Amino acid sequence: MNANPTESSAFPTHQGHVGADADAVAMAELLELDAEVLRPYHVQLISWLGELSDREPGHIIDLGSGTGTGTLALAQHFTQAAVTALDLSPQLLHRLAKKASALGLADRVRSVQTDLNEGWPQLETSDLVWAAASLHHMAEPDRVLAGAFDNLRLGGLLAVTEMDFFPRFLPDDIGVGRPGLEARVHATLNPGPSVDWTEHLARAGFVLAAKRPFTVDLPAPLPPATVRYAQVCLQTLRSHLDGRLTADDLAALDAVIDGDGPHSIRRRADLTVRTTRTTWAARRP
Repeated sequence: MNANPTESSAFPTHQGHVGADADAVAMAELLELDAEVLRPYHVQLISWLGELSDREPGHIIDLGSGTGTGTLALAQHFTQAAVTALDLSPQLLHRLAKKASALGLADRVRSVQTDLNEGWPQLETSDLVWAAASLHHMAEPDRVLAGAFDNLRLGGLLAVTEMDFFPRFLPDDIGVGRPGLEARVHATLNPGPSVDWTEHLARAGFVLAAKRPFTVDLPAPLPPATVRYAQVCLQTLRSHLDGRLTADDLAALDAVIDGDGPHSIRRRADLTVRTTRTTWAARRP
């Protein structure tokens, strides 16, 4: 993700950005759809971190855990590890705890409500710290990274993941309006360069072990959850676009998102999912 506030705050919004119950419910759906649709990517990423780790993690911390996409995937992959989820939102943490219990992971997963902008809570030393699409929301990310450094054992690993660009779903010609609508949406909301955490990690004392982009390219036809995932993502973007796109573009986007006609997202057989996410894996020397 980048420094542009509009699209950065659109997805996923964990630490420091979820307040009202309605916002938490909407964010929970988006995060859980992301976990379901992009499950192969999450498995690939966590398996890669396991290869980089010098030993099986005993304690893992998830910074800005949201509904627990990372927390639960980490607990399922590293079966001997205790996982601590940190987030500002009690609603999202409650949802995470219910899912952990349903999966039989309640004895290894705990939630801690905290505002990392105010400092780190007292936690046991960790072997792995995970920060997925959350660090760029911190008021002082360098201070948060310094806290992660202090919490990790010697040789412990920090994984920072950012979305390079918001997921794309539509073909260039969607059958209504001018071609290239989705490209114009993203160019409007996300004009800046992506954050590069390399120098931030070095300032905190970390040694970069690896930096890896993960490409997500899911072709049609896709499972039903993808339709809802695309709809929620596009609705989130649409909420920032009034007065920023032409009336014709907005009408075409509305026809895709909410309409019942032939171009509606609910009727399309040509949806795909295209995005990339980059992970920085850094070690405490």
